[in-house]
Amino acid sequence: MSLPDSLEGWLELLERRHAERPIQLGLERVQAVAASMGATSGALLITVGGTNGKGSVCAMLESILVAAGYRTGLYTSPHLLRYNERVRIDGREVESGVLAEAFGEVERARAEVPLTYFEHGTLAAWRIFCRESLDVVILEVGLGGRLDAVNVFEPDCAIVTSIALDHQEYLGDTREQIGHEKAAIFRAARPAICGDPQPPASLVEYARGIGAELWVSGRDFGFGGDRQQWGYWRYERPQSGGALLRRGGLAYPSLRGANQLLNAATVMTALELVRERLPVSMQAVREGLMLVALPGRFQVLPGRPVVVLDVAHNPQAAGVLAENLSNMGFHQETWAVFGMLSDKDVEAVAARMGGRIDHWLLAGLEGPRGLSAEALAERVRGALPDADLRCHASPAEAFAFARQSAGDNDRIVAFGSFMTVAGVLDALNAVG
Repeated sequence: MSLPDSLEGWLELLERRHAERPIQLGLERVQAVAASMGATSGALLITVGGTNGKGSVCAMLESILVAAGYRTGLYTSPHLLRYNERVRIDGREVESGVLAEAFGEVERARAEVPLTYFEHGTLAAWRIFCRESLDVVILEVGLGGRLDAVNVFEPDCAIVTSIALDHQEYLGDTREQIGHEKAAIFRAARPAICGDPQPPASLVEYARGIGAELWVSGRDFGFGGDRQQWGYWRYERPQSGGALLRRGGLAYPSLRGANQLLNAATVMTALELVRERLPVSMQAVREGLMLVALPGRFQVLPGRPVVVLDVAHNPQAAGVLAENLSNMGFHQETWAVFGMLSDKDVEAVAARMGGRIDHWLLAGLEGPRGLSAEALAERVRGALPDADLRCHASPAEAFAFARQSAGDNDRIVAFGSFMTVAGVLDALNAVG
């Protein structure tokens, strides 16, 4: 079979395979192909897992390290509009031709070993990073941690941002089970950072069992601030205390939301703990936090009515979004463009958001996991029996209705799946 010669061709091929083999947890296949490729990197490696906050932490790390002058590789998932968003060097998306070439190298190296869409993409990103003279590589875990393809690579520092219920069919249906899965990205005698102030016991026990250096938010590091600036603190050693170290006069992250200082303190801890290899000035920290950008995470677009984009798709993220909306100030009515995948906890997400939404515009999503607007309506109605619901075939159609219906003093909130936010962004781009 002839191999594709374009990124689009590769994505079509991998999506067809993905339909047959959507998710296969396990490291043996990825390890075998990685060994066959023989790709190695001398860069410092930071792995970032967690239920929510991974994207923000990765974006802050990248922005600060680029501001500090380091050559930086970043791999994240999923993407909103272009696959290229997943693989960045020095803050810029890798070109399609480079990605296509790397996909081909993985295909030849895998021989008869089956790989999923995500696994193929992870190995391709790693191959690209190994070709560059990078100082640091940041890898975002796709799902869980223990059996995720990213866990094939040995991190110098590992971060778990938060632990909440999501992907229960793969990770377990309690925080204790999920915490154990996510903690497996930690390594012995290396920094292991938990940004969740209330980590499940399973995460703490896993870190202790392997001899990782565990730092927990609120216990070993934290933050405080006023309206103008914020400050970071940490103890010299985790749990046992030691000297209290402080960093003050920090700029607030340009990412909006009440949870971003929690993410920023987690990022600061990682940078502090790898400073012997990657020293970063406080000026680079301030510059990086001021310039960081991440589409679709409580992204507020200018204009009237206000448009808010957020990929919140589980109850914890929906709770954060509801809090952020309550802090925005007065808006007469809120119109929600809402689309979800069938394997998500729609009822709990809707319940968390119910007090913030006046009108629900339910958007159907395509694909085998997508919910039609009518099926979504049944599940939202189960949580909010009196909600004002309207069904639309797509996020673009729902957003068009919202733009026609909302007044200048209203706001439109597009949230749920990445596919929902991507559909709205496509619609916005189409009209300029």
